[in-house]
Amino acid sequence: MTLDQAHVNRVFLPGTYAEGVPYELFRELRSAAPVWWVEEPAVGPWPAGPGYWAVLRHADVKHVLRSPELFSSHLGATQIRDPDSPADLDFARTMMLNQDPPDHSRLRRAVAAAFTPRALHELATAIESRAAELVAGIHPLGEADFVPVAAELPVWTLALILGVPEQDRQLLVDWSNRVIGYQDPDYARSSTADPSRLTAMGRAALDHRPTVHTAPDGRPLNPRSRAALADMFAYAHAVAVDPPSGSIVARMRDAGLSATEFETMFFLFGIAGNETLRNGLPGGLYSLLTHADQYRTLSLRHDLIDSAVEELLRFWPPVLQFRRTATRDVVLAGMRIRRGDKVVVYHASANRDESVFPEPDRLDVARTPNDHVSFGFGPHFCVGARLARVQMSALIRRVVAELPGLELASDAPPKRLVSNFQNGLKELHIRWT
Repeated sequence: MTLDQAHVNRVFLPGTYAEGVPYELFRELRSAAPVWWVEEPAVGPWPAGPGYWAVLRHADVKHVLRSPELFSSHLGATQIRDPDSPADLDFARTMMLNQDPPDHSRLRRAVAAAFTPRALHELATAIESRAAELVAGIHPLGEADFVPVAAELPVWTLALILGVPEQDRQLLVDWSNRVIGYQDPDYARSSTADPSRLTAMGRAALDHRPTVHTAPDGRPLNPRSRAALADMFAYAHAVAVDPPSGSIVARMRDAGLSATEFETMFFLFGIAGNETLRNGLPGGLYSLLTHADQYRTLSLRHDLIDSAVEELLRFWPPVLQFRRTATRDVVLAGMRIRRGDKVVVYHASANRDESVFPEPDRLDVARTPNDHVSFGFGPHFCVGARLARVQMSALIRRVVAELPGLELASDAPPKRLVSNFQNGLKELHIRWT
């Protein structure tokens, strides 16, 4: 089947996702071929790229993710957009997310103990308590924007496990906004932390906040470069001087990581550990409220909360796609891919693959089995997946049980994040009786 290239390119354009994830386009492409060539036209100030192969079917996505010897996270890192310079690529490559085994395995072991079932059992009680406080705090109001309420839980949890003082939590919000929302003008230069409320460490970090937002050649500053996040890394090193015992920062310090490895690991937890839930929680609640029968079912059957969380993650994947780079000439689903080509797996498409999920566009809180790939697959399966599930279960359970008559506010439609990477909402106004 031949499709107009501009039509295919819609899966790349950030503006497409401002209107919603293009599930109909994914379905159209999947039905015609499992792998498609996508161009990277220039978007605003961002220059055009060389193009990439989009992988859309569930089985092929899993194959790519479990085969780092063929599809590397390290060669070109894991974002569609290429790093701006060799120095930016070298920096990105030090991050656990952008490494292949065995180096990836070494870094993963350094922090894995913080996410064992035993460690999470100790955290779960605190998370449940915090979720209860958040819902109780908005209960008397009768209406609220759920996005900042939901965002508070992962930020609070991350601050706890990283050892970030309460006064400095808003810095985590700003750093996440800058990275995940760089394609959205509302988030790109987020600066909401009040200096008067920060610790001395926090105020010192602000001195390193970038004031120039373009590279020397005039291109926009890469939001994932050391220059763009100099304040985050200055803060990370300050926390590492005397981190709370048992915190992830203490574990990283004691694991013998290099300075750059430490910086990028702090980045990974401070950003990735935040954005998954700040996208997944509002998106999950929105999915429930736009499927009234499933919302009612969950309201009556709290025993379905675990399967509901899995279904909400499938239905609203927080991360839309990840990139790999072909290590050699290879054939994938009948398509010849050359060494060095970019290969992008679309979680959002794989999660709606008709060959795996019966009635994939129907939300079913009792769906089982549920082999979604929202947390990835293979060696890079999300190390914090258990923690994310604990938080999501805690808050969704409280909202459904304690906000009766919950519905979307008809006079304030949801606002989506402009991003071809993160499936996010900027506003989600809700009401209850």
